[in-house]
Amino acid sequence: MMRTGLTGKLFLALIASCLLVMFGTLFALHENFRHGFLDYVKRINETRVETVATAMSRFYVEKGGWDFIRKSPAPNESWFLLLRAVAPVSGEPEPSHSDKPMPPPGFRTHLWLLDEHHQVLAGLDKPPADVFTRPITVSGKVVGWIASTPPTTITRQADVRFFDEQVRTAWRIAALALIVAAIVAVMLARSMVAPLKRLAETTHQLAAGNFHVRVPVDSRDEMGQLGEDFNRLAHALGKNEQMRRNFVADVSHELRTPLAILRGELEAIEDGVRTLTPSSLTSLQTEVATLTKLVDDLHQLSMADIGALAYRKSEIDVAEVVRRSLDAFRERFADKGIDITVSADQLAMMFGDPDRLNQLFNNLLENSYRYTDMGGRLDVTCRLNGPTIVLDFQDSAPGVPESEVPFLFDRFRRMESSRNRASGGSGLGLAICKSIVEAHDGQVEAKASPTGGLWMSVRLPGLPA
Repeated sequence: MMRTGLTGKLFLALIASCLLVMFGTLFALHENFRHGFLDYVKRINETRVETVATAMSRFYVEKGGWDFIRKSPAPNESWFLLLRAVAPVSGEPEPSHSDKPMPPPGFRTHLWLLDEHHQVLAGLDKPPADVFTRPITVSGKVVGWIASTPPTTITRQADVRFFDEQVRTAWRIAALALIVAAIVAVMLARSMVAPLKRLAETTHQLAAGNFHVRVPVDSRDEMGQLGEDFNRLAHALGKNEQMRRNFVADVSHELRTPLAILRGELEAIEDGVRTLTPSSLTSLQTEVATLTKLVDDLHQLSMADIGALAYRKSEIDVAEVVRRSLDAFRERFADKGIDITVSADQLAMMFGDPDRLNQLFNNLLENSYRYTDMGGRLDVTCRLNGPTIVLDFQDSAPGVPESEVPFLFDRFRRMESSRNRASGGSGLGLAICKSIVEAHDGQVEAKASPTGGLWMSVRLPGLPA
């Protein structure tokens, strides 16, 4: 069996709902009209019976009693002639196909003429037990009765035709409504499913690796929101794929150079071109140290990405951690002629990991040391701004191109392609800094420094006073 598509399912659901509502409405209207019409017929019949009873009282006075009916050779015919004279109608013939005796033309029920003792004077057959009667009075005295059956069905031909015509009209309206509903259901189903089809086609392209594909969004409803979310997903996947490719390329590039140096040095020693001396061993150890640091940095980043980097937090004074980190760098900065100024509040308490924060500050100081020209300066401040601890590291020239600032925390990002490992490191230090700050629910921002270099601003949540 062929599977019904979403358009077909939605169409069938809408049509089924319309049919259910339509048939329910038709049934309710049919029953309401039938009962209402019967009530109308009942009221008309009662009025006719009252009219006949009044007329029969006049005939009784004129004829001097009921002998003109009793002594008539055909009492029923005389009775029907009187009824036609009392309530003349359009001369509707009595139907010949009915197995039961029908009421006289113009009347919707059978009528009987009874005397004052309820004996039948005229009428077809014997009146049933459920008849209702109206008295015929003369001078306040009951001289007879008019009996009539209650109208439980529609028998008059004109009434039947009217009722049937109303039913046929209702069915015509229902058929027209169904056609209109089908057209609207088709249009609605197509309009609702069309965005889903576009989304499905775009999803197939995205799954095939086309991360540049986008869904056109032309509405502000849930479908439009879904399209926007899909476009954001496609953008994120494309960005992550590009980052993955760049990461693999950068890692292979970073590993290739020290491995090539190690291989060249070892081959030179093996071939006797170079002798194994303390100097050659130092060169080999330098390249091994570079590889070790690169692998360690990659390991820390991977652990941070999966949330497995261990943090042992406690109440610490951030200003004290900054001072310790600066003490370890003072001699190196002095050798390069870089002047350090420090401004730190007495206490800047927070809940954090002192070792990770020390690693954060070391990376920032290492970055300033590598990139600041000889004879420059570094200003370090640690201050409280309400419940937030603000740490600023501002160094002197050279500065960072404005176009490079948004990408400083990307992995393997160097400010200048001319800078090699000796000056620029592995390109993972600032990425590690960002992960440490975010693990402490803080923020780190890079911008141009007023002193001509780079301004690294770190904001960490402090402890309430």
